[in-house]
Amino acid sequence: MLRMLFKSARRDHVCLDNPAEFIGPVRASAKPDNKRPFSLPELKAILAVADPEWRSLILFGLYTGPRLSDLVSLTWHNLDLERGEVRLVTSKTSRTMIIPMAPALRAHIESLPAGEEPQAPLHPRAFITLSKTGKASALSGAFSDLLVQAGLRVTRACRNHHNRGIGHSGRRAINELSFHCLRRTATTLLHEAGVPGAVAQALIGHDSEAIHEHYINVGRDALQKAAAVFPMI
Repeated sequence: MLRMLFKSARRDHVCLDNPAEFIGPVRASAKPDNKRPFSLPELKAILAVADPEWRSLILFGLYTGPRLSDLVSLTWHNLDLERGEVRLVTSKTSRTMIIPMAPALRAHIESLPAGEEPQAPLHPRAFITLSKTGKASALSGAFSDLLVQAGLRVTRACRNHHNRGIGHSGRRAINELSFHCLRRTATTLLHEAGVPGAVAQALIGHDSEAIHEHYINVGRDALQKAAAVFPMI
């Protein structure tokens, strides 16, 4: 801002030189993105130690892509088995998403005990936790405990020990996996299966409205084909 101000002042002969001419731009220091997708063996290890409700949340996270808080808020009303769709409104951007059910997800949903009330939550225990706190941090912590049980993350005690001894690279290695990485996993699986980038982005969803508009021409048939490529786990 100062550079442009002095540039204009110099152009209008208000000052002889621009004292800010050689000052570099200020850039916000971006946090390193050290997250990565899960491998299929890692997913199987987590599912092996998860209880039925967490197993369901993990499958929904992998096969649909929304954030944990949005998944926990799902009710039976959000499921349309006749059309094979999961319908929801994202809490972050208020975007309406209509996600075709992957065959593996549909099989899982059909295995669940049918809810008598359309507004009943699909994952009651997690729903109560989110309702009490209003935040997904407690649920994220519970998922971290699953990662510990699956051997994919160190315990809190070990994490504190590492923080004192092995520096920044060690901390990044410890926190490279989280529930949100299921979204990365889904995107990776779609791309590895040869699904076009625009179709994969539209199926998984994107927070940016500008990017959403860029992919808005993706049709339902392409989305259904994309959902069908997810592997059974």
